[in-house]
Amino acid sequence: MTERFDCHHCEGSLFGKKYILREESPYCVACFEALYASTCEECGKPIGCDCKDLSYKDRHWHEACFHCSRCKSSLVDKPFAAKEDQLLCTDCYSHEYSSKCQECRKTIMPGTRKMEYKGSSWHETCFICHRCQQPIGTKSFIPKDGQNFCVPCYEKQYALQCVQCKKPITTGGVTYREQPWHRECFVCTACKKPLSGQCFTSRDEFAYCLNCFCDLYAKKCAGCTNPISGLGKVRAPNLAGWQTRHWTELVNMPEVQCGEQLAGQTEVL
Repeated sequence: MTERFDCHHCEGSLFGKKYILREESPYCVACFEALYASTCEECGKPIGCDCKDLSYKDRHWHEACFHCSRCKSSLVDKPFAAKEDQLLCTDCYSHEYSSKCQECRKTIMPGTRKMEYKGSSWHETCFICHRCQQPIGTKSFIPKDGQNFCVPCYEKQYALQCVQCKKPITTGGVTYREQPWHRECFVCTACKKPLSGQCFTSRDEFAYCLNCFCDLYAKKCAGCTNPISGLGKVRAPNLAGWQTRHWTELVNMPEVQCGEQLAGQTEVL
C-alpha cells in the first residue's frame, strides 16, 4: 500500500496538491489560510498564501491595501508615519501634523532636523542670528525683543562695557558711581584685591579697601596709634581733636589723671 500524505487538519489527501508546512505538519491551502492566515487591516479578508503579507506593529495588509489613509497612494517601499492607528505618507503627515517653521512658515518635514525654543520650531537653516544672519545651530544664543542673537552679536549690540577693561559685561556686573564694572575688575586701587561684596571707601573717586585706606590716608589715634577709619566692629568711633592731635573716643585722652574719658566734654583753659 502507498503511504498516505494527508492534510494535518482536514485529513484530505495532499498528493498532487499545493500544501504548506507548519511546525513540520502539512496543511492544504484552504485549511492553512482558515487557521493561520493574517487578516488584512484594510479589507478584512485573509492574506492568502499566494499574496505578499506586509506587516507593521503586529498589523497586516495585502500589498494592494497598504496605502496612505488620506491620499490612498501606495506605501510599499516608501517612508510613512503612523498617527492614531492610521498610516500616512510623509506628505500627508507633514500637512496634517508636522510643525511649521516660525521663520519661513513652511512645514518641517519628518526626519529633518529642527530647532525648538519656547514652543516654537524652526528649520535648522532658518534659526539664525538677527544681526549677522548666520545659523545659530547648537551654539548659545540670547533672546532680545522677540529676536535671537548669537552671543558675540548680542555683546556688540547690547552688553554694557566695563569701564576698566572695556570688554562686554555678560553676567554678574557691578555698578559704582553709575558706571559698570566686571566683578573681577572692581578692585582696590592700592592692593588690587576684589571689592565686590566687601566694605570699601573712596578718595578722589578711587575705591580702596578699608585696610589700604587706613594705611594710606586715615589719621592715627594719639592714644593707641591705630588708624581712625570711621568704621568699627562694635560701633563707629567718633574722632576727638585737641591741639592738632587726635583720639578715638574709646581711648582715654592722657591729660586726665583719673582716667575719665574727655570725648564730648567742654574744654577749659
